[in-house]
Amino acid sequence: MDTHDPHTPDAPAPGRSLGGVSRRRFLGLAGGAALVAGVGTWTGRVLAPEQVAAAADGPPNLYLAGTDGWIHLPPTPAIAPFHPDNLAPPGLTTYIFGFRNVTGMTTTQRLNQKNKAQHSAPMFWVDQYDPAAHNEFRVQLTNLGLALRPDLFDAHTLHWHGFRNVIPFFDGEPSGSVSVPAGREFTYVYRPREAGTYMFHCHVEDVEHVHMGMTGLVFVRPSQNRTGNAAGAPVARVNGGATGAPMGYLYNDGVATSSPASTAYDREFAMFLSEVWAEAHWADAHIQLPEWSDYHADFALLNGRVYPDTVEANGPSVDAFHTVSGETFTADGDLIPPAGRSDLQYQPISSLVRCNQGERVALRFSNLGFRESAMTITGIRMRVVGRDATPMKGRDGTDSSYETDTLNIGPGESYDVLFTAPTKTGSGAYDTYYLYNRSFARSNNLAPGGFGGQTTEIRVYASGVGSQSYPNDWGN
Repeated sequence: MDTHDPHTPDAPAPGRSLGGVSRRRFLGLAGGAALVAGVGTWTGRVLAPEQVAAAADGPPNLYLAGTDGWIHLPPTPAIAPFHPDNLAPPGLTTYIFGFRNVTGMTTTQRLNQKNKAQHSAPMFWVDQYDPAAHNEFRVQLTNLGLALRPDLFDAHTLHWHGFRNVIPFFDGEPSGSVSVPAGREFTYVYRPREAGTYMFHCHVEDVEHVHMGMTGLVFVRPSQNRTGNAAGAPVARVNGGATGAPMGYLYNDGVATSSPASTAYDREFAMFLSEVWAEAHWADAHIQLPEWSDYHADFALLNGRVYPDTVEANGPSVDAFHTVSGETFTADGDLIPPAGRSDLQYQPISSLVRCNQGERVALRFSNLGFRESAMTITGIRMRVVGRDATPMKGRDGTDSSYETDTLNIGPGESYDVLFTAPTKTGSGAYDTYYLYNRSFARSNNLAPGGFGGQTTEIRVYASGVGSQSYPNDWGN
């Protein structure tokens, strides 16, 4: 399902040092010397290895584990015999493969997360690479194995879909890179030079592993967040900017925040689109093989949930970079469920948007389902400022962003959009606008007259919604 762009290596894979020279460079130099010695009278230029830059050593910024687990989807209408799965633990319905955030855990806590996968995977974000700061980003991946299917020895990888600057060794495509067998681990090193919204997934048995849930959203914050720009845009609040500054920028736009072309925002929300074909998930749990040519989406998910579960509270672990035992995890490392919803324990990311009137809200869409989705907001116009981690600009830099109420998002695509929250007019505490997939045949989860699936709410308040601490945070 994946389309690979040609990769320009930023640096070769780090090798074992031989007196300050990598093994690759040592062998190249030795080969060059032998060639010169052999020809004797050669006086022309000799092809020598180009200078290399080794990846910096250091602890990982994020530690992920690949395993299996169970999630909750609406048990009615039933899809016999596939849904709900009769092997599912109480309150859960559907078998998955997935990732878990195990950063900061002890070895015992980490091993305890086998069969406790999360869907969608923990989203994470990085700063655009600065050569002077050498701020590489490292993700360590361990493979805990599959508790329900010990007969399967599937390796796992982390493929950053659409990433232009990946070193092939760290690409995660198993035929040309490294895959991680059960019980082993590997650290990926990235130098993210292009701001925007991306996605990641396992690339081993990728049709199966992607559909089973080994998918998530990742985005790169632009350098303008850290430096501001020459047009007067200030340093963003996510990088210590003043109280009145924007929370962040979607791209290095180079304009003032008052410009229509500005990508500044006050709040940001990730909207990750995926799907569940109940038969395929049942088949993996029951040691069967699905016929993939029969594929159809029984459930269309938004951040791993279906409406109305999409507007339930975040689990404490939605922020991938705070993993203190007792704050986001239990003492044994397990996820803490959202308050009052133990069935959503392994689906911790809410899609509810809460904002104050007049605020600029960024929505980051990524689709790793196998079908196109038509995401619509009733009563609010979205401005599309980026697509596939590329700002909407012409070759001469002319702003080519546009307004729409519907995004047609194909598999493997991402969009960055902004909207300005309208003035609150209703008598209640907030005005509600719906963000939903117009493909009703999939968004209603097959329930006659139902309304669910890839649907969430945008709640606009007159005031009082506090600032965000992380993406998808509701504010205080």
